[in-house]
Amino acid sequence: MVIVMHANASKQEIMQVAHYINQHGAKAHVSRGEERTIIGVIGYKHQVRREHLLTLSGVEKVIPISKPYKLVSREFKKDNTLIPLNGVTIGGPQPVIIAGPCSVESEKQILETAHLVKENGGHLLRGGAFKPRSSPYSFQGLGEQGLKYLQRAKNETGLYIVTEVLEAMYVPLVADYADVLQIGARNMQNYELLKAVGRIKKPVLLKRGMSAQLTEFLMSAEYIMSEGNEQIILCERGIRTFVEYSRNTLDLNVVPAVKNISHLPIMVDPSHGTGRRDLIEPLSLAALAAGADGLMIEVHPRPEEAWSDADQTLSPTVFKRLMHKIKLFVEWQQKLIEEPAEIN
Repeated sequence: MVIVMHANASKQEIMQVAHYINQHGAKAHVSRGEERTIIGVIGYKHQVRREHLLTLSGVEKVIPISKPYKLVSREFKKDNTLIPLNGVTIGGPQPVIIAGPCSVESEKQILETAHLVKENGGHLLRGGAFKPRSSPYSFQGLGEQGLKYLQRAKNETGLYIVTEVLEAMYVPLVADYADVLQIGARNMQNYELLKAVGRIKKPVLLKRGMSAQLTEFLMSAEYIMSEGNEQIILCERGIRTFVEYSRNTLDLNVVPAVKNISHLPIMVDPSHGTGRRDLIEPLSLAALAAGADGLMIEVHPRPEEAWSDADQTLSPTVFKRLMHKIKLFVEWQQKLIEEPAEIN
């Protein structure tokens, strides 16, 4: 259930409603908007009854939520969640571009990449210090040393850092360096890890599992939000299908679907979504046309030398061309909004 408080409800009235919910076997999740305060009833128990809630001072209405995911649903929060980061807003009117190598390989490599991303209009720098790999013999990342190299890149370029955390025990360490903590596809249903990042106060980029249904994807986001962290960025990174032409099948259907049923922003990772360098550019533009709030792209100064995911990594020349096309797309989209009659 969602409890909508009156616009003039006092802090004391809000606290009393929350106390009532907690005292009757459920958990109150308070979300304060510009005009209204909304209280979600999590872990619904029969003792928390709608007719009783309506008698409490300051309550305007009580709305049942039909979805299994409560807090991340559009029923709970009508307005889009906006996540401001270093001068840009994820979920805002302009797409945010996260770019960088799959793995942090050396200080020189990540610094060179960071300047490349910055010079071509990228907004955040991605790079893996801890890498989950299918083979135990593949490069697993540089660990904390890689985080230090990312921090050096941030200091030189001003780009905020997005990097993956693999286990709950490493959340405090990674949070000391990263501005956005990434939960990879393999960990989408690692519930202890989801709860751990839910208890910190930093944005979390949650990637969809390789075989995850949309409801399962949103339920994983629900785990994070139920712990108090509302700064969640969903990321579509492709699903496993019978198609052998590409590494995965990039499911762009999920972008407008998420926009319809959730208030959370959603980005698209066309690099993992295809596994093919030649498909990244067209599918990046297709993702933005579908309504994605941004892109996560793998780029390396010398892709042929990359220690991981070389086949899906853009060269500086191709990345520069893609960023130019994105710029043109954004300008066209803005013109369409401002002058629709002229465009038509």
